[in-house]
Amino acid sequence: MKHGGDLSLAVERFGGKADDWLDLSTGINPYSYPIAQTLPATAWNALPNRVAEEQLLAAARRAYQVPDHLGLVAAPGTQILLSLLPALLPDGPAALAGPTYSSHKEVWQRDGRDPLELSSVYALPAEARIVVLVNPNNPDGQLIDVKSLLEIARILTERGGFLVLDEAFADVMPGASVLPHVGEQNIVVLRSFGKFFGLAGLRLGFLAGPQETVDRVSARLESWSVSGPALEIGATALRDQEWQDKTARRLADEMADLTITLSEHQLSVFGGTPLFALAGLRKAHALHEALARRHIWTRIFDYAPTWIRFGLPGGPENLQRLSDALADARGEL
Repeated sequence: MKHGGDLSLAVERFGGKADDWLDLSTGINPYSYPIAQTLPATAWNALPNRVAEEQLLAAARRAYQVPDHLGLVAAPGTQILLSLLPALLPDGPAALAGPTYSSHKEVWQRDGRDPLELSSVYALPAEARIVVLVNPNNPDGQLIDVKSLLEIARILTERGGFLVLDEAFADVMPGASVLPHVGEQNIVVLRSFGKFFGLAGLRLGFLAGPQETVDRVSARLESWSVSGPALEIGATALRDQEWQDKTARRLADEMADLTITLSEHQLSVFGGTPLFALAGLRKAHALHEALARRHIWTRIFDYAPTWIRFGLPGGPENLQRLSDALADARGEL
């Protein structure tokens, strides 16, 4: 599954300008964290400094409840972090629970380790040393409980392997993160900043795990890999617990409204998180095209022709626009 959010294809095929479109193809919070009108001048005109990076990591450690014995590193997005892992983690077969982000499979394939497909996360292949899980998963929102994750990690640790967890959407699922519970297991956890805080363009992500592993990842990142503005904005946002709590409640409420709206138009919602809803429809691809002609961009899947995914519209007006478009599109189909 490729990432959404690039409207250039939609504009090229269906016309209009990017501003005309309602982009529901991503799982990015439509209510971005409010950025200060003026950042310190040094954020722009000086190289990122060690103190600012340490402040960001301290804020992330508190926000994500990273235990003191684990290392933590920041990077310009989690994409670059996951691409580094195959070369830094132990040799041996890797396994992946899918369908999920295609990037996870691709980075292991580039390393010459075509990952095994897990039929169930509760039945690990005997030969697997690395297991990659997205939790909660995208696009279906499947959530694996913390106790099971720790048991999987224990088994892999005994094999000299690792559990790799992508917790990109854990911010909106209270209690989903394994991080507060990690002991001596070989677990590395990726956390995305941009999705929940609605600032994907800032390019900021984190990796937590055993200190030795984190040090190896950090050594592979170039100097000043995180920009000055990202250091300032990231630290401020991660310290703002009041905004995080308020926003999590708002997203849950609006996802309930979106689910009701989709159901009213005979779309069966069977998966998702507070940032996206996965629905089923026999003519999902045709509906996607019909909505695109009305400049609403959704997400469809080659491997599942009856699936269609909707991000949060962002407010009553956009939700009504979607509802009206669904009514027109369903009538057309």
